[in-house]
Amino acid sequence: MQGKPGGRSRLYGALRHLVQVGAMIGLMAAFPAQAAEKLVLAFGDSLTAGYGLKPNESFPVQLQTALRRQGVAVRVHNAGVSGDTTAQGKARLGWVLKSLGRKPDLVIVQLGGNDMLRGIDPVQTRANMNAILADLKRRNIKVLLAGMLASPNLGSAYRAKFDPIWPTLAKQYRVPLYPFFLKGVTGNRSLLLKDNLHPTAQGVGVVVRGVAPVVKGLL
Repeated sequence: MQGKPGGRSRLYGALRHLVQVGAMIGLMAAFPAQAAEKLVLAFGDSLTAGYGLKPNESFPVQLQTALRRQGVAVRVHNAGVSGDTTAQGKARLGWVLKSLGRKPDLVIVQLGGNDMLRGIDPVQTRANMNAILADLKRRNIKVLLAGMLASPNLGSAYRAKFDPIWPTLAKQYRVPLYPFFLKGVTGNRSLLLKDNLHPTAQGVGVVVRGVAPVVKGLL
């Protein structure tokens, strides 16, 4: 028994639609990681940028590699600028976020070391960090705050004003704090470049082993 031509046409059209839908579902199933990929912004100074290191040895790249090995679909964007103070970080935060093209799932804020090295008044450092965190809060962006500690040779008075900046602001803004970004590296010359300030690739690996579990828990 033959059907009407119009009926066959509608039937073929429906079948083509089902095939197309099935193909789309298949593609989505084949590439779930891309669809669910998280974006982490590593926003900091030379410690983030990877001063003295090859591009693939920097903190953002090593962090991304470590997280992916743990099954986390993530891209870590390197927004580190060597020499940046908290004031300079505050000034460029807005356009860095805009340049991403999408809202990051997490921003790691790592700044303050250059303020310390230049002897900038901790009152000003705190004001700049406060402005950065306030901006991210206003944008409803999740933050991991990476702390910094002053060098002992700056004296106890400076350290008493500088070191509490990060835990105080973390509490104020209710954001997680990684107390000292260079934990396990500072003081270990085998993990530092010749300047005794910046980590080697192996030193960055130590940092990543400490930071990665925290980042994973926040994504």
